[in-house]
Amino acid sequence: MLEHFNWQQFISSFFVLFAVIDITGSIPVILALKKRGKKINAGKATLLALVMFLIFFYVGEAFLNLFNVDISSFAVAGSLIIFVIAMEMILDIEIFKDPEDAPKDATFVPVVFPLIAGAGALTTLLSIRAQYDDLNILLAVFCNMFLVYLVLKLTKRLQTVLKPGFIYMLQKFFGIILLAISVKLFTTNLTHLIEAIL
Repeated sequence: MLEHFNWQQFISSFFVLFAVIDITGSIPVILALKKRGKKINAGKATLLALVMFLIFFYVGEAFLNLFNVDISSFAVAGSLIIFVIAMEMILDIEIFKDPEDAPKDATFVPVVFPLIAGAGALTTLLSIRAQYDDLNILLAVFCNMFLVYLVLKLTKRLQTVLKPGFIYMLQKFFGIILLAISVKLFTTNLTHLIEAIL
């Protein structure tokens, strides 16, 4: 199994997921929830998010097969969603909006879904599977979940360390990286689709 480990793939997968999950960018949202008296269980939220990622990682492709959709097609669609998320981060606009009747349980909604394991992150997970080995992606998921746990556990302390300006800068930086990743995912998998047709 270890022969499939690749540092470049692991680091790429890690940063792609880190950028999409954007747990540092979620700190202001988490602080606002706590200020309103909402309870957030760091361990439970991390475990639920991990389970969601693993289920989608292993069952997502089988689910797509029910609709006769291949990974490359899904990756192209996923790249468009990543593109929109990147534009949100860069331009400070809100395209994906939560419904008004969303549940009020802060641990699962909105912390686990959609902040951590949202549609964009799950789509990205399946999209990068078209390019990287499973082992490297899974290791990247576990490392990201560890960071998510730390951030949720130490939110108030991080607030004093990470000033709003720094968090804003991180958001812009990872937004640009996501934009570049979306373009690469789109062109690579579109090429595969065209080759399959020809």
